[in-house]
Amino acid sequence: MKLRTPLDEKVIKSLKAGDMLYLSGTIYTGRDAAHQKLVDLLKEGKELPVNLKGQTIYYVGPAPKKPGRVIGSAGPTSSYRMDPYAKTMMSYGLKVMIGKGSRSDKFIKEMLDEGGVYLQAIGGLGALLAEKIKSAEVVAFPELGAEAIYKLEVEDFPVVVTYDAHGGNLIKEGIEKYRRVIL
Repeated sequence: MKLRTPLDEKVIKSLKAGDMLYLSGTIYTGRDAAHQKLVDLLKEGKELPVNLKGQTIYYVGPAPKKPGRVIGSAGPTSSYRMDPYAKTMMSYGLKVMIGKGSRSDKFIKEMLDEGGVYLQAIGGLGALLAEKIKSAEVVAFPELGAEAIYKLEVEDFPVVVTYDAHGGNLIKEGIEKYRRVIL
């Protein structure tokens, strides 16, 4: 399914675990260090340097770009490291997160409470994913280097819905589907 960001509430609610999506439009990056800074600013009652309400964030720290390239390899990072910051970010208005790997039960409950969705990009495909990024601009925390927040313009960026807004859980469903009973 081809979708354009930002994804509104109606689209988010229509997604089901296992749906393959091709995103086009704007997505932002953010990893541990950037999330810590964002949460600290929100707790201090300060404005964020970039408005992430209703936006999509991709957990990635891109590699340095080579000549003639927009960005370096841009594979997803392990998402569980953002779990401590997720509730605050979702309460602020962030609803769509892209990363790799499973999330905590606490995160899943918070995501369901906030009406969010968790998508996964395929780890190990950083060079291919970088080809789907048409422009990249640092918009916050340049001192963090690769962990700065980038504004990315993407075209047909491939992701799969892993946890949907209705409790669908692709990881859990996959484990159950392929579990073998050995006697």
